[in-house]
Amino acid sequence: MPTARPRLLYVTDLAYPARGRRYGDEDVFLTSRLRAEFDLALCHPGDAVSLMDAFDAVVVRNSGPVLTYPEAYAAFRERAAERGTPVFNPLTGRGDMAGKGYLTDLTAAGYPVIPTVDRAADLHRLPETGRYVVKPRLGADSAGLRTVTPDALGAVLAEGAATGADLLAQPHVDFVHEISFCFVDDAFQYALYAPRPDRRWELAPYRPTPADLAFARRFIDWNALPYGVQRVDACRTPDGGLLLVELEDLNPYLSLDALDDGTREAFVTAFTASLRRFLAV
Repeated sequence: MPTARPRLLYVTDLAYPARGRRYGDEDVFLTSRLRAEFDLALCHPGDAVSLMDAFDAVVVRNSGPVLTYPEAYAAFRERAAERGTPVFNPLTGRGDMAGKGYLTDLTAAGYPVIPTVDRAADLHRLPETGRYVVKPRLGADSAGLRTVTPDALGAVLAEGAATGADLLAQPHVDFVHEISFCFVDDAFQYALYAPRPDRRWELAPYRPTPADLAFARRFIDWNALPYGVQRVDACRTPDGGLLLVELEDLNPYLSLDALDDGTREAFVTAFTASLRRFLAV
C-alpha cells in the first residue's frame, strides 16, 4: 500500500539528444514541483527494473524512444506486470506505446488519420499522389523514414516483408501546420502549433476551435487510458481539415517551455492531481 507520501520512481533520460527539445530541462522542472507531494527519485530507463521494487509506482516520462533500449523496456513491462507495479501512463495504451500499427487500424475504421497501410496488397487503399512515406512500425523521431515514388512503393513494402522489416506506408501529405493537443486523463490542457511545417519544434500557443477539440477527443476516447498524459498530434490540410499524425501515449514531450506561466501552472496542478488519484486506486 502507498505510504502517506507515495514513493515515485521517475524514469527519464536527461541526456537524450532530442532534436528541438530539452528533455532534461522539462523533467528537472516537473520533478522539482512533484517533490512537494511525493518522495521521488529519477532513473535512466535502463535502470528501472533494478530499482522499481523499492517504489510505490513508476512514472515514465521523457525516457527517449524505446527502440533504443528494447530489451530493457521489455524487461520493465514484464516486471511491472509480474509484480503488479502501478505505472503512469498505464501500460495498456493503444497508441504509440504499442507501435504505430494503430494507424492502420484507425484508417480501416474510418477515423480522420493520414491513410496508412502495412501490406503491398493494400496499397490501393491509399490516395494517389506523387510521393509516399515509408516508415518502421516501431519507429520514432523519423528514424528509418523514407520518401519514395509511386513506382517504387510496392517493391519497398514487399522487400520489407521478405526481410522481416515491419513497414507502414502513407501518402506524403502537404499540410499548413501541425498542432499538438495535450490531455491529462481525459481533460484537455492546452494546444500548441508549429506555424512552419519545416520547423516542427518551434511552437506557439494555439487556441483550438470546438471542432478541433472534438477531433482530438475522439482519439483520447478511442485509447481509453484511465490515467495519464497524452499528446494528440495532427496536421492541418489545405482544405482546413485535420488528420491524425500520431497519438503519443507513452512518454510525450510536453513543450512546457512554450507555455505561459498560467497554463504551465494549470498543467502541473492537473498532472499532480492525476497522480494522486492514480495512486489512490
